[in-house]
Amino acid sequence: MLGPNANSHSNETGLPTDWGNGKLAIRWNRPTGIGYGNAVVSKGRLFQFDRFEDNERLTCLNAETGVELWHWEAPVQYEDMYGYNRGPRSSPVVDNDRVYVYGVAGNLACVDVVQGNELWKTNLSEKFGVIQNFFGVGSSPCVFEDKVLVMVGGSPESSKRVPAGRLNFVEPNGSAIVALNKLTGAQLYRVGNYLASYSAPIIATMHGQPWCVTLVREGLLIFDPRDGSKETFFPWRASSLESVNAAWPIIDGNRILISETYEIGAAFLEFDGKELKPRWVDRKQQRNQAMRAHWATPILHNGFLFGCSGRNEPDADLRCVRLNDAKVTWTHRNRDRTTGLLVDGHIIVLGEHGLLQLVRANAEKYEPITELDLGELASPDGSPWIESPSWAPPVLSHGLLYLRGKMQLICLELIPDKR
Repeated sequence: MLGPNANSHSNETGLPTDWGNGKLAIRWNRPTGIGYGNAVVSKGRLFQFDRFEDNERLTCLNAETGVELWHWEAPVQYEDMYGYNRGPRSSPVVDNDRVYVYGVAGNLACVDVVQGNELWKTNLSEKFGVIQNFFGVGSSPCVFEDKVLVMVGGSPESSKRVPAGRLNFVEPNGSAIVALNKLTGAQLYRVGNYLASYSAPIIATMHGQPWCVTLVREGLLIFDPRDGSKETFFPWRASSLESVNAAWPIIDGNRILISETYEIGAAFLEFDGKELKPRWVDRKQQRNQAMRAHWATPILHNGFLFGCSGRNEPDADLRCVRLNDAKVTWTHRNRDRTTGLLVDGHIIVLGEHGLLQLVRANAEKYEPITELDLGELASPDGSPWIESPSWAPPVLSHGLLYLRGKMQLICLELIPDKR
């Protein structure tokens, strides 16, 4: 998840700019199951969603101490066709006294935040005939008013005959996004004749009304989340079979930035309330493209994008792009895929191998301030504090910074006086 506003912004202040000599203390750590999602913190509780053996488990911890309060779990059957792990790819979503989790095989569950009691559960992949995507279900749900909006991307019965991995022969059945009653799980509507991506539906106010904005497998889908009406679509997808859309859309007023890393890069679109019109689109040559976001969503700050561009480690970099005209103002060739969080005029950058950096959000130059390599720093048992891959974005709540590595969650005292 990217925070309550789906933009990787934190409103906390007082960020220290020196992490050397043990000044960034580790408050607690605990092992996780397997998975890729980050933690979510709400009202002193931390929720983590992982797989343990043949169960997907939602664990609720005391956010300050790491002590388990309860856990809920349900059986899951999923094998990754590309050899990645078998755990969830999404993060929990908290809505007052309820928390929602969406598993890798399509199980959507609603759980009470206080006791961990299951309130309702449904398997959307079975219900809508979802043909397994390359890496399973990977989109987090979105709560809007009395609804929970979920990316499903189901298919008709005839698509079940398609061999595994051949999504180019899979047909959609009009269930790109399904809206359910958040209290009961009953279906309210479905919208979009498209397949699923690994991005997530988000809510934005444009032209004085709410819109659901989501990047599905075939492109950008926009509709009125109140009833599923006013559907608008902009195609945006690489031609290669194994390409995926994963980064979330970025909203700037009535304008939307979408990006992918496999072929076509980014597009900056204007929404007039009825149609999506390009302001700029990336060039065909990848080396000249402004932003090639893979699974990490760039951060928009003062009209500039800060984020990781590139598909794999050798061609990945950290860069800054002026949103209005796609001008790349600086590039840092770190060759490391990163996630980030904007805090107090700085970006906390987490590399997939555990390098934690503080970079000033400076549009003119790359300006690193301090760093701590948690991939090299040994924990008490001799293993690194963060083992690769660390693909989940950092989480900050009341001065405590939560980072998730391959099999461990750690809590650091980033802003001690904010606890």
